[in-house]
Amino acid sequence: MIRAYAHVKQAAARANARLGLLPRRWARAIVWAADRVAAGTVPDAMALDAFQAGAGTPTHMNVNEVIANLANERLGGRRGRYTPIHPNNEVNLAQSSNDVTPTAIRLMALELLPPLHGELAALAGALARLARREHTVVKVGRTHLQDAVPITYGQVFEGWAQAIRAADAALRATEAELSVVGLGGTAVGTGLTAHPRFRVLVVRELSRIVGRRLRPAPSTVTTTWSLRPFLACSGALRGIAVDLGKICFDLRLLASGPAAGLGELSLPEVEPGSSIMPGKVNPSVAEAVQMACLQVSGNDHAIALAAAAGELELNVMTPLVATNLAESLELLTRATRLLRTRCIAGLRVNRARVKGLLARSHAEATALSPYLGYDATAEVVKQAQARSVAIRDVVLAHGLIEPRALTRLLAPRALTGPRATDPGLRRRVQASRALRDFRAKFLG
Repeated sequence: MIRAYAHVKQAAARANARLGLLPRRWARAIVWAADRVAAGTVPDAMALDAFQAGAGTPTHMNVNEVIANLANERLGGRRGRYTPIHPNNEVNLAQSSNDVTPTAIRLMALELLPPLHGELAALAGALARLARREHTVVKVGRTHLQDAVPITYGQVFEGWAQAIRAADAALRATEAELSVVGLGGTAVGTGLTAHPRFRVLVVRELSRIVGRRLRPAPSTVTTTWSLRPFLACSGALRGIAVDLGKICFDLRLLASGPAAGLGELSLPEVEPGSSIMPGKVNPSVAEAVQMACLQVSGNDHAIALAAAAGELELNVMTPLVATNLAESLELLTRATRLLRTRCIAGLRVNRARVKGLLARSHAEATALSPYLGYDATAEVVKQAQARSVAIRDVVLAHGLIEPRALTRLLAPRALTGPRATDPGLRRRVQASRALRDFRAKFLG
């Protein structure tokens, strides 16, 4: 945020010099001083808490004062004596906290977004590689935490990868609005005290400084009170956090046990899992990332409340928005990197365990329904569960489907994708005496 404020001051000084409103020598001193502030060479001079008076005025004036002092020193003056450059008269010329602070938040977000995009792309890539590696491993699908139809781990991991890509795309879509800048609106968006050409010139200069194409806002009145672009960005971050948190929950669940749980996945060991139980290993990375995701969701709720708290011509809650948005962007960047490097990179699928659970389940029953009918298939499942045998054994015991056809229908890989019903086999099964007798005996 401090760097963003400083870049705005550089752009404003150059624009005002071009308009003849600021001596070029003074403008150069302001640009030089702002460059030092942007570089972080005077961190001790920025002493204000993130939560402060509304609209970011304290921090904005803090920046103005530091730049004025440095610029005056550059011109041969002394700190604390605001001559010839005054923090309000020259550094803040044609500006207000009410258009500068929202602009600074935009610049801050646009600076913090690329590292997150990079981490999300890297995570999606790691998951896609896992999907290719495990594309032949068929597992029990689960809905309502109960056995469902089969699915491959390749499909699971690719689904996760696609969710991350889609969430990142939604985040990228918010950048267009963040690139719309309300500088030149001054106090309430009307542009009072700003030169008519200042608005276009300052945005052009700012674009050069930050290396990104920015656009003047169609209505600087709107950008003065509306925080919706920040809410859209935060909402997209929350969307990422929701899907990322769900993935972490699934990782913990699939790695549960390992002996008394699902135990289908083994996650890398990063620390002892217990202070009292030797040998226990916890899914520490997934848990940490889940907590980060919950924090991002909490930040988003705070930003939503702040965005709704504007009144009349200004929303004064920008400091809260700035600190929460920055935390969410940086937190998700670190969490995504942690999940990829310390969890996904070392994840193993326990293939024997997966195969054993699939063999003991009745997940393939749905494939029989087009041939036996829903009710008869449900009865087959009940009998298999009651006798603790495979569905195949019950079907063959009652002679419902011929062995070769049954083997083809219940082949694990064949159960993990679209497959048209065989009309000839369906007619034969539906017309068979075996199925009629089965229905009469067990279905009434």
